[in-house]
Amino acid sequence: MKLLATLVLAAVFAAPSFSSHAADPAPAAAPKVAKPDLVKGEQGYTAVCAACHGADGNSAIAANPKLAHQHPEYLVKQLHEFKDGKRNNPIMKGFASALSDDEMRNISYWLTSQKPKAGFAKDKELVQMGERIFRGGIPDRQVAACAGCHSPNGAGIPSQYPRLSGQHADYTATQLTEFRDGKRKNSAQMTGVAAKMNDREIRAVADYIAGLR
Repeated sequence: MKLLATLVLAAVFAAPSFSSHAADPAPAAAPKVAKPDLVKGEQGYTAVCAACHGADGNSAIAANPKLAHQHPEYLVKQLHEFKDGKRNNPIMKGFASALSDDEMRNISYWLTSQKPKAGFAKDKELVQMGERIFRGGIPDRQVAACAGCHSPNGAGIPSQYPRLSGQHADYTATQLTEFRDGKRKNSAQMTGVAAKMNDREIRAVADYIAGLR
């Protein structure tokens, strides 16, 4: 009997442990994200983007947006949405499709480091209406004030809402019209706002935004 008891105890202590701690897998390490390379960003921007958006991101073409000092998270998001077709633009889809995720980040962060050039309002008759809409919205149609998301001076909110100040009025008006008409579909919030605005109101707020600084 003593020999049997000794053998049983030996078997118990020799058996592998199945405690909950031993069974838990090791936590997966978070993937490392490389810091943006601004030198490569400038090189990529110069090769791919400068012809339409200016050497320093300050486009001289009213139909093409100024990108200098834009929030990098917003730029990366737009490039991805051009690439996957969520934002429909055949020209930009072609350029964005050729960029890797790292290249998008490098270019976007380089653009953020560039100094924006101020713009100005052109239509004195509309600018006062534009200011009212930007700062106070259109209450009787439940149109929210632009300043609520894009800040009173148009600087936007990093990671959430883009910088607008100094943007070409023609570009801003086109985007608002495309949101309203369902051609641009990558922001339900902006579609809801623009859907309640007429052409004159869109031109007015776009012109006021051009003069913000």
